[in-house]
Amino acid sequence: MFENLEVWWLSGTQLLYGEQVLGQVDAHSNEMIAGINASGNVPVKIVYKGTVKSSEEAEKLMKEATACDKCVGVITWMHTFSPAKMWIKGLQALQKPMLHFHTQFNAEIPWKEIDMDFMNLNQSAHGDIEFGHACTRMRVPRKVVVGYWKSEEAQKQIGVWARVAAGVADAHNTRCLMFGMNMNNVSVTDGDRVEFEQRLGYHVDYYPVSSLMDYWKKVTDAEADALVEEYKKEYTIKIDESGEEIYWEKVKNAAKAEIAIRRVLKDEGATAFTTNFDDLGDADINDPNFCGFDQIPGLASQRLMAEGIGFGAEGDWKTACLCRTMWIMNQGLAKGCSFLEDYTLNFAENQTSILQSHMLEVCPLIAVDKPTLEVHMLGIGIRSQFTARLVFTSKIGSGIKATVVDLGNRFRLITQEVECIEPEKMPKLPVASALWVPQPTFEIGAGAWILAGGTHHSAFSYDLTEEYWDDFAEMTGIEYAKINKQTTIPGFKQDLRNNEIYYMLNKALR
Repeated sequence: MFENLEVWWLSGTQLLYGEQVLGQVDAHSNEMIAGINASGNVPVKIVYKGTVKSSEEAEKLMKEATACDKCVGVITWMHTFSPAKMWIKGLQALQKPMLHFHTQFNAEIPWKEIDMDFMNLNQSAHGDIEFGHACTRMRVPRKVVVGYWKSEEAQKQIGVWARVAAGVADAHNTRCLMFGMNMNNVSVTDGDRVEFEQRLGYHVDYYPVSSLMDYWKKVTDAEADALVEEYKKEYTIKIDESGEEIYWEKVKNAAKAEIAIRRVLKDEGATAFTTNFDDLGDADINDPNFCGFDQIPGLASQRLMAEGIGFGAEGDWKTACLCRTMWIMNQGLAKGCSFLEDYTLNFAENQTSILQSHMLEVCPLIAVDKPTLEVHMLGIGIRSQFTARLVFTSKIGSGIKATVVDLGNRFRLITQEVECIEPEKMPKLPVASALWVPQPTFEIGAGAWILAGGTHHSAFSYDLTEEYWDDFAEMTGIEYAKINKQTTIPGFKQDLRNNEIYYMLNKALR
């Protein structure tokens, strides 16, 4: 996922110090970049683009970075003193995420040997502050990482930023297809798709289910049977009340749905989609010429999510897009991510929690064990039918859920730290699920989420942290409301009030 991407590194200096110093700046920069690339802590390759010595060079390189599809962001570092006025035109031209790395080539001051030549060369303390002032005056959004370049902590912060930059770059190439529209007058899943694309880059289109059915008709029995054989290898087969004949019929229907949706997404260049259980093709399933899904294509949604296709239920295009970005950022990390929905509260005496699930569509990347492939009745929407799905429970551990809501005058990113715990056995609930406790407590966490206007759908990851989403909000220029172990309701409410004032003033000043 990251192998064809780059982060560009620009070192800052000036001509005042002579050619010998310029050579040392280049040599040090190359050594530092090679070391960071070899560390394994930054998944995107860092490429040295030279030492910036003038306004013309800064502008040229920033414009090249903006125009380069492989470049997802720029790292700047001032090796010597670099007069920041020479960066102004370059910073104005840059339209990619930027990280300012405040570091130094040498770890410690060589107390017995230090002289003016050493100080003039190793002047990051001076140069980075000068550069930072210019960025602040120009209101340039950026991440500042402070630390020695060999430090694992500093490298990991760069790695987080690089993952997010890759996700933001992908967002500008993400097209989400809505198979059907938003349903049941739900406001939180709707919003301004034009502003959404302007602000975050995602392009969202309605796609007629009738056109999807044209693909469905062309899927052959042989193709569906071949995919069913793959299912048999990947999942535990469990035949329950449907009986064997209906079981295999519905599994085959699920395979046809997966093939059809895959082909539409490929042909349309889309990497995210939504479904709607009130819009599934022909209305009368008993018609001999019926063409449509037996129920929502749950198994297809689960499998496609695991491969990085963003998904949102009931027309929730914002969550579908966010799930795609989350999957990009999550690549190569251990525990996985998924679309989830707050479903049922558990006011237990020992610990209150929330059951997370959906009718069918939870990603198997978060499963604790090998999923079972099951067929059960689903009596919601326009069709009450037996249909296939993967059933499992999630891993135990800490995670974070995220959502984006449209507040009319802005988008707000909301995240919440959660603790996934082991659920009781649920033999009569044949869906994938997770059970978690919002942090810092159920009462505070759930209350803060509601106060922030959070959605019932979310993009969930075990591996990402607030740092990822903080970088995402910075890069996209949207509000960020975070709920964590330090949250209090009075403090959170005040933060929301402060944000309201900030964005009202910001809009008035434009």
